[in-house]
Amino acid sequence: MLQQLLTRLPNDNRTQKADAAVLMAFTREEIPQLILTKRALHLKSHAGEVAFPGGKRDSSDTSIIHTALREAQEEIDLHPQDVAVVGELGLFTSKIGIKVKPIIGLLDEMPLLRGNPDEIDSIFTVPLDVFLQQKPNYQHKVKYMGISVPVPSFNYQGYVIWGLTGFMIVEFMRRVYDADIDWRWPNPLKR
Repeated sequence: MLQQLLTRLPNDNRTQKADAAVLMAFTREEIPQLILTKRALHLKSHAGEVAFPGGKRDSSDTSIIHTALREAQEEIDLHPQDVAVVGELGLFTSKIGIKVKPIIGLLDEMPLLRGNPDEIDSIFTVPLDVFLQQKPNYQHKVKYMGISVPVPSFNYQGYVIWGLTGFMIVEFMRRVYDADIDWRWPNPLKR
């Protein structure tokens, strides 16, 4: 799996302006592990939801890649020098209109990660083959432009991975591993 990831990395670095970035960080193992977080329960937005480390672009960020790396360091103490940025997915638009750019990074080894308690409840990893073996369900829905849109959802060790995070994982798996994952809906969140 690692070799295919390395040879088929998406690099959709069109000059579209992103408002935010997330880091899809993978370990360099035969079966790569994907780092995810569960957001703190006290947050006003997306409390308790599974997400990639990331957030809105600051005026001081030199690039959208800088945004993803800065946010990962702030949220899970992942140091930028530990991440080799190797690709990007296209922009995804959240249900409230924020344009989010997934940045793909590789880690030579899994560092000790610590979640910022102001933002993160827990940090966990998922082996990539889980997303190839488990077909997503579409029981979760979000309102987008007045339409109820079913979103891909995966379950892993008590975590529910869905929403924009689910869409990003599905797009990654389709592009890198030719995963036969049905959207069930034309993805209005992908631009």
